Amino acid sequence: MNSWTVLPERFDTADATALRRDYYDEVASRYWGRPATEAEIDEGLADDGVDQLGSPTGAFAVGRYGDAAGSCGGVLMLDSETAELTRVFVRPAFRSTGGGAVLLASLEAASVALGARRMVLNTRLDLIEARALYTRNGYREIPAYCEGPYMDVWYGKEL
Repeated sequence: MNSWTVLPERFDTADATALRRDYYDEVASRYWGRPATEAEIDEGLADDGVDQLGSPTGAFAVGRYGDAAGSCGGVLMLDSETAELTRVFVRPAFRSTGGGAVLLASLEAASVALGARRMVLNTRLDLIEARALYTRNGYREIPAYCEGPYMDVWYGKEL
């Protein structure tokens, strides 16, 4: 029987890059209502700030279900006590296997190790699976802490 393991990993490894491409493909395709092109995925990932998801400003992790890379996510320290959860993704084939909760727990632990006392995030209303994952794991809606074109709802959790 397979189980999940989540470990820190650079955002630019082969597995992390493939997961980040799948993440962007899914969120962009949903937003546009059509499949994203490879060029659009490349453009979306170019200079997207993922390089900040490493020490000392953040962390990035990849989750594996057995040997298969199935999830990823990152945290970015916004200030000395607040971390932002970002790029959380579980491949559709691995959803409903408990991987999302394991990923969140790992990213929360990484945030605490960086000094965070609270976690915040923003997402879109159409990302129903993500919103359900967050609320199942103790995140509650909070007032907006930032603004941007792809932000509909904000969540927070005390760590």
